[in-house]
Amino acid sequence: MSTPVVQSADESNWRFAQCFGDKGEVEDITEADIISTVEFDHTGDYLATGDKGGRVVLFERNETKKGCEYKFYTEFQSHEPEFDYLKSLEIEEKINKIRWCKRQNASHFLLSTNDKTIKLWKVFEKSVKVVAENNGSVALSALPPSPPPLPAPVPLVSSSRPTTTANGTPIFRLPRMTYHDTVVAAVPRKVYANAHAYHINSISINSDGETYMSADDLRVNLWNLNISDQSFNILDIKPVNMEELTEVITAAEFHPISCNLFCYSSSKGTVKLADMREQALCDKHAKLYEEEEDPSNKSFFSEIISSVSDVKFSKDGRYILSRDYLTLRIWDINMESRPVKTINVHEHLRSKLCDLYENDCIFDKFECTFSGNGEQVLSGSYNNYFHIYDREGETDTVLQADKSAFKAKKIGGNKAAKPPAKGAKGNGKPAMDVDSIDFNKKVLHASWHPRENTVAIGAVNNLFIFASNVPSPSGAGGPA
Repeated sequence: MSTPVVQSADESNWRFAQCFGDKGEVEDITEADIISTVEFDHTGDYLATGDKGGRVVLFERNETKKGCEYKFYTEFQSHEPEFDYLKSLEIEEKINKIRWCKRQNASHFLLSTNDKTIKLWKVFEKSVKVVAENNGSVALSALPPSPPPLPAPVPLVSSSRPTTTANGTPIFRLPRMTYHDTVVAAVPRKVYANAHAYHINSISINSDGETYMSADDLRVNLWNLNISDQSFNILDIKPVNMEELTEVITAAEFHPISCNLFCYSSSKGTVKLADMREQALCDKHAKLYEEEEDPSNKSFFSEIISSVSDVKFSKDGRYILSRDYLTLRIWDINMESRPVKTINVHEHLRSKLCDLYENDCIFDKFECTFSGNGEQVLSGSYNNYFHIYDREGETDTVLQADKSAFKAKKIGGNKAAKPPAKGAKGNGKPAMDVDSIDFNKKVLHASWHPRENTVAIGAVNNLFIFASNVPSPSGAGGPA
């Protein structure tokens, strides 16, 4: 396995562009403000984030600025904390996933979900009108002026308009409205509830634009966007006896082109491709992608670190990207035998697995994503670092989504771009100082602009935008 050559931001032309959110210290962060999902829409002109407080914040591209820059668009409360009295279970308001529907008109539609309930939101610009003239104001203007020394009241309507008829009868007028302001409104169009007994970990909109699927630990359901009280179970791995449970579903996604195909990953380190044309209940997968672990690396933690935390299709649907705790794997959907590339992201942490188990960091779920053209892949790490690899795994661009990037931009530097290294080996791979890593700072959530080399990074309670000066090839599309 070849070792990728590490590049700094300057060498790769990536630069810090924007930072949204509180710039305070990590110790002062409110739990509800921590970002839990990030997602560009299909055009890249809009960007959504969800947080642990159940809020969805939308940003829109700032067309008045050069380059890829965003500004606040709107914010709304998507989910509230609930309590399941039958199971004595508290349901968090945390937003697990957001997915944009393809835009059909002037309004935006997006799906958001917490552990149990999915909602379809309509976000649109609404004109606010106020009453400019009504019958009361006309009648008021018809009153005789008050005696001196008080000044006469100012008429509310033009004096040129008659207020009474020829015989002195007041004229009745209907209220007249006039434009006052434009506000962005968000209303829930559909609420898809009570379909999951376990925590929802994924939602994915189908390429047909009419259906979407939602996945929890043991089941995957298929929904029609227009029908909220009925769904179809298309995958069920729950055993008759729960004591025989050996794996759970960790992520699922529809194929970006073929509406009958979807893939799902499991805690056993496998990725499976299912075809809904074969049978209604896709218990038998069409293809299985699995790489056996090196026997010399087997340990007590092998089962935990092999669990796949995220899975994504490339835009053309040819490749599947999967992420487990230590590695990224790129699969060709036509080749099950082995991945076309295995990239070690956290190999330097293998010696620290015991400590990571004790502080629960070994259970962190890192997301991954393809670039719009499918030539690069991105995934996060600790110390608020994230890695951008080319698809061949030959280069590794290390960037840091940290407050220092914000400060560095103000003083004209780019200190945030330096990889976390102490010295370097001959192959260009930095020697990681694992003892200096801050495991409270981690990049779990990211999204890649569908047509440009711009990425949005959720780092604790901040949203970072990074952009590359190298243009993305024409015709590039977004991550599935």
